[in-house]
Amino acid sequence: MTIFLQLVEMDEKECGIEELERMYTNESLEPIRISYSVIESVTKNFYQEIGHGGFGTVYLGSLRNDVMVAVKKLDTSQDVSDKQFLGEVKCLKTVKHKNIVRFLGYCAYTHGVVMEVGGKVIMAEVSKRFLCFEYAPNGNLQDYLKGICYITPLLYAQKSNVLLGAQLEPKITDFGVSRNDASQFTIVTSNVVGTLGYIPPELIKEGKISFKTDIFSLGIIMIRLLMGINGDIPEN
Repeated sequence: MTIFLQLVEMDEKECGIEELERMYTNESLEPIRISYSVIESVTKNFYQEIGHGGFGTVYLGSLRNDVMVAVKKLDTSQDVSDKQFLGEVKCLKTVKHKNIVRFLGYCAYTHGVVMEVGGKVIMAEVSKRFLCFEYAPNGNLQDYLKGICYITPLLYAQKSNVLLGAQLEPKITDFGVSRNDASQFTIVTSNVVGTLGYIPPELIKEGKISFKTDIFSLGIIMIRLLMGINGDIPEN
């Protein structure tokens, strides 16, 4: 019985990898839900870390025929509900542009863990969430200090979040909050995440997010590029 279940699991994993490969080669297909076993397989059990940011850790994944993908494991310390995560996935599915890293799929995995709390042994649920994107092989803007030819309303853009594709084309990634038309509203949040230096004062002090937040981040990128600054920007 155990061998049979293992064979079924292997077959499901192979089917999942094939589906992800079809998704990669056919841009007309919608991003898919990916099983945790496929995530483990393509990343070789999270063997190679290629990036880390305010929202999680990125691992290199490999499909067949030398096709590479980037798998982001979201930070579990972020207080994000399943509803918020699926809402973010829904937004990512709508963002399609040649200068935005292509979203391939997602994984929401929950498993039970036995742990001791207050002298009592309990069963707790642990959630793991992943986002899978195309892999940009030529590093990021911070490595090359090239100009940005396209920017879209996605929060907390910074130089290291502008990746470079096979032809050195810029591709934006790592957007913490996405939305269809950011210019139409302002929201307030108590959960401020992102990279300090690129976050405007009103977001840090009051938790206000609007289209102006993106413009502030873009301005910081332009100042750093023009002045060749990698550290703190001088007040003058």
